[in-house]
Amino acid sequence: MAVKVLILEGNPVARSFLCRVVGESFSSDMAITEAPTLESARRHLAGTQDDPFRLVLVDLELADGDGLTLLSELATAPACCIATTLYADDEHLYPALQRGADGYLLKEDRFELLVEELQKIVRGQPPLSPAIARRMLADFRDAPAAAALTPRENELLTFLSKGFTSKEIAGLLDLQRPGLNEHLRAIYGKFAAASRPA
Repeated sequence: MAVKVLILEGNPVARSFLCRVVGESFSSDMAITEAPTLESARRHLAGTQDDPFRLVLVDLELADGDGLTLLSELATAPACCIATTLYADDEHLYPALQRGADGYLLKEDRFELLVEELQKIVRGQPPLSPAIARRMLADFRDAPAAAALTPRENELLTFLSKGFTSKEIAGLLDLQRPGLNEHLRAIYGKFAAASRPA
């Protein structure tokens, strides 16, 4: 049975490109549904309760709304949700991760790199690179006490900074995936709050 994939992308050229990336990333059969607007994506999602999408790529910049809203709506869905954008800055990265994105792809990256990154995300590699996790740890050391990490959050971020996958971290910390995601969301929330200008 084909794995169902939804690609929400406003730009037809980028949408076609992402379809090729998804097709190249997996050996299993893929049933790809394309959605050019937020409204059309919601229509496709509404009709799939019995046979849900397993992978959803969400463009953050859409003509008819904000892709972050859809990420929030999909937070409890069984799908692996990936944010796609042209921007690599904190203002785009952290809100997407806070809203439940399992990963983050830059559409301007090379085709081969996107294929590799998508495969990693779907296999459970954390949506933060070790370099970003190390930067976050350093930032938290200088953050106000109110933004301090709990011991468990600090442990999780330390494992991320060393390149462990989500599955490995869940095993080391004796956590189920939902619990791990809750801790990650808490870390992202604290980081966003600590990063805002005073």
